[in-house]
Amino acid sequence: MFLNLDRHEQNKTAVKDDAGYSLTYGDLCAAIGEFEKLDLGRCVIFCLCRNCAGSLAGYLAFLNNGQVPLLLGAGMDKELRDRLDLVYTPAYYWLPEKMASEEGKAGLFSFCGYCLVRTEYEPYPLNDRLSMLLTTSGSTGSPKLVRHKYGNLEANAENVAKVFGWTADEKGICDLPMNYTMGLNVINSHLTAGAGVLLVSANLMDPAFWDFVRENEGTNFCGVPFSYEILRRIGFDKMDLPALRTLAEGGGKLTDRMFKWIASYAKSSGKRFCATFGTSETSARMAFLDPSLALEKIGSIGKAIPGGELFLVDETVTEDGMATGELAYRGPNVTMGYALSREDLLKGDEFCGEYHTGDMARRDAEGFYYVIGRKGRFLKLFGLRVSLDETERILKTRYPGAEFVCLGDDTRMNIFTTDESLAPQIVPFISAKTNLHNSAFRVFVTGEIPRNEYGKVRYSALEELVRNR
Repeated sequence: MFLNLDRHEQNKTAVKDDAGYSLTYGDLCAAIGEFEKLDLGRCVIFCLCRNCAGSLAGYLAFLNNGQVPLLLGAGMDKELRDRLDLVYTPAYYWLPEKMASEEGKAGLFSFCGYCLVRTEYEPYPLNDRLSMLLTTSGSTGSPKLVRHKYGNLEANAENVAKVFGWTADEKGICDLPMNYTMGLNVINSHLTAGAGVLLVSANLMDPAFWDFVRENEGTNFCGVPFSYEILRRIGFDKMDLPALRTLAEGGGKLTDRMFKWIASYAKSSGKRFCATFGTSETSARMAFLDPSLALEKIGSIGKAIPGGELFLVDETVTEDGMATGELAYRGPNVTMGYALSREDLLKGDEFCGEYHTGDMARRDAEGFYYVIGRKGRFLKLFGLRVSLDETERILKTRYPGAEFVCLGDDTRMNIFTTDESLAPQIVPFISAKTNLHNSAFRVFVTGEIPRNEYGKVRYSALEELVRNR
């Protein structure tokens, strides 16, 4: 069974959420059996995810029973979701019962507040090795998906559980969305170890979040850089959380100052801080820094997880043993490649076990890696990957008479436009579309978009505009 769910203690609590649902490993296995009786066949299913037991049970059942789920956030803008629907024509939806009712959809099967809905689309041929789909930029509804193959999620879950040293006594706190690769790995790596998972929908700033964690003795927390900014703001280092013993980070680069703050707190409080690095294309994690070295190697992502290999493409080596180049990875958790249409779901393994991240990295003389920049046109805002190109497309579709260019870093997206009258509308619009807080965006009005003689945007000129404001 997927993640060896049937081999763990069946009476042990596997999943508990803050909506009131609690499931043992036996309950999960029984639920998977009930889904199997539905005889859904091989097809694509859109899973509209929340951090709750019903959402998780559907995901586990589909992976186990041969369906191919595409994990999407339940709060995703409906217009963007409908666009994906037209591209990938799913045979079913797995979604909250309340949402199905509001959209006038009748459920075929229900479990823990979720229900299965049949669509008008018929199943179509899929590659035999295709297991799951994730978006590359879920916030903008890009049709570009990552194609997982059978064995990817299991290998990463097992290797991450091994490097973290998870036991059946752990209670992993999943506050990151389960449709986000890092949140999904928190779930998978704990379940494969026979541990418990606490699914939390409450916000980190909500006292109910910490009450739930404290009452259920959560042991392991994983956050993105924005998560730790919030923790510092709310005085996390003064909280009484005796059961919490592991703090992990992924989903973006921490500032050295923040990295040192977390590592120092962990050391002084008898906990451990584990910096990690990964991508959807590698089923979440591919690098891990030993917590004993956190203060010695501030800012490092560490070395490859067990079973994997990190290396640099086109590396340049200096006399002191430092090397720089594009970060790349080999391992059993590397996915098959991308899809832009449903026809692409028939494609075979294009990555062949090797993935070039598009991130520039430095390797020190002791073999530890540090991410120093990004080659591609993506940002990680609040830990979620957002496509600059897709954001420009959304804006140009909504406001066809104006020009837009998007730039930025992992702290903020800068949106440039030539139409001053639109400036007040842009942030509320794109914030609603992407489901990201409006503080992630800033608008700049410019008389014209600077371009070179070939018509290409001069990004350096726009960056200069930001520096001068």
